[in-house]
Amino acid sequence: MSAEQHRRESPGGVRVAVLTVSDTRTVDTDTSGAYICDALGAAGHSIAHYAICRDEPSDVRLKVAAWLPKDAEVLITTGGTGIGARDSTYEAIDSLIEKRLEGFGELFRMLSYGEVGSAAMMSRAIAGTVAGGGVVIALPGSLNAVTLAMAKLILPELAHLAKLGRRAP
Repeated sequence: MSAEQHRRESPGGVRVAVLTVSDTRTVDTDTSGAYICDALGAAGHSIAHYAICRDEPSDVRLKVAAWLPKDAEVLITTGGTGIGARDSTYEAIDSLIEKRLEGFGELFRMLSYGEVGSAAMMSRAIAGTVAGGGVVIALPGSLNAVTLAMAKLILPELAHLAKLGRRAP
């Protein structure tokens, strides 16, 4: 079956949880989390949860475990994927992934290179399926990065990802 056939057969209206990982952002200053929620809603998807949590791996893992797959089919995080001392989203998400979507990070960095040049190599964006079902996607905190990933990678494949994520072991 072609990718286009898979997309056509995937249900719309995916339930998505959005988690901003930051030690400093608030609901009033979280432009990236707000953008993700707005873009998902405009595309016909529903927001199962939205929250901001500290950049602590245990806090991130708790949210993923609480929300996937019971409340949401996909969880998107923003923030904490860089190489700074406090950036730990990658470690938290990596420890939960059963089947990694290697192409997600590769494509994201390729697309980012066109916008930010060699700084794209510092992104540790990651995606994959988790135990029990569901897909987790970790994005940088930058609004430009989030906008790019949503438009070029996530929204075009979200229903397809959710469908395949339900089959995860």
